[in-house]
Amino acid sequence: MSTHRILKEQIDIYRQKYPILAITGPRQAGKTTFLKTTFPDYRYITLENPDIRAFALNDPNGFLAEYDEAVILDEVQRAPELFSYLQTLVDQRAQMGRFILSGSQNFHLMQHITQSLAGRVGIFRLFPFDLSEMKSAQWLSKDLSTQLVGGFYPAVYDRAIPPIQYFSDYLDTYIFRDIRELQQIQDMDAFHKLIRVCASQVGQLTNYNELSKLVGVSHTTIRQWISLLKTSYILFELPPYFENFQKRLVKSPKFYFYDTGLLCRMLDYKPQDLNPLSSKWGQIFENMVVAECVKQNAHLNLKRSFYFWRDSNGHEVDLLYRESDTYTLVEIKSSKTIKMEMFKELDFLEAIIPDAKVRKVLIYGGDTAQKRTKYQISPWHDFLI
Repeated sequence: MSTHRILKEQIDIYRQKYPILAITGPRQAGKTTFLKTTFPDYRYITLENPDIRAFALNDPNGFLAEYDEAVILDEVQRAPELFSYLQTLVDQRAQMGRFILSGSQNFHLMQHITQSLAGRVGIFRLFPFDLSEMKSAQWLSKDLSTQLVGGFYPAVYDRAIPPIQYFSDYLDTYIFRDIRELQQIQDMDAFHKLIRVCASQVGQLTNYNELSKLVGVSHTTIRQWISLLKTSYILFELPPYFENFQKRLVKSPKFYFYDTGLLCRMLDYKPQDLNPLSSKWGQIFENMVVAECVKQNAHLNLKRSFYFWRDSNGHEVDLLYRESDTYTLVEIKSSKTIKMEMFKELDFLEAIIPDAKVRKVLIYGGDTAQKRTKYQISPWHDFLI
């Protein structure tokens, strides 16, 4: 199924501004389908093909003479020698939108780009479907628990693969293969345990010493493995906001999963098991909302930096970002019922932010949007921050 991806609008804009565009993101997020269906005027070449790869490796000049413009080079990190030749080629002729690069091994792709193509490449990230794309494809469930367990990866819906099967295969086929390419991990059982522990603590302050004790490996190893999970687009870090506002602040980040389907798989939730009475319901809901903000940020190319805010007395706002002199503060509540107490942390932080405009947003588990005098209230299935 060909489904419109919002990122296309940004790619179309920046094809006029850069000679090369690069699209990265999690495995199976739909990059190949997006490239093939969205840019039919480009030739699609994949370096996964051994014959094509041999051509590129053995004769890069001949390869780029054959594929010299309006070309998509997928899995291009498999022929690293090409990057220096691409640099020379685009420097010789300043033609915008000449190449689109993509790859499923994000670390190696970005490493080669930063080494050889800095300043010549517009970089974009394509994530699993965001809410608006799910609605456009008619895949968004009206049942919140079904959506949380199903996640947002295209194959779950396009090929009707049960989430428990899909995410089990995703772990074995993609994640662990990527990890092994990046680093030789001797104890894969401990690594798998770390993912499960991170799932159980999603949205909480990160304590590396505690993770070390729970997993049974060193503090240094935990940090290395977390870095691998971030590089592979499994986890992302939400840092604490750094501005003091005359309060002592926490310094530890929080971690979230890019997709709630994988998160629920690591927590062993099946669609029939997860409900508002489940112990992790609030954390999984919060994860979905924060991940949705990250996806919107990438797909709309908004370039926002997200944080949470928490002081030493336990006052906390789930998400915030700043644009110019305006702060957007976001409270995330899984409840279907709106209560005034849900706004108290937003009001508390607003009161101590000096000389700035504040926009206060509540995203909740209900279905009705409201535009109140002081607050914007958005349902889980329809929000844009």
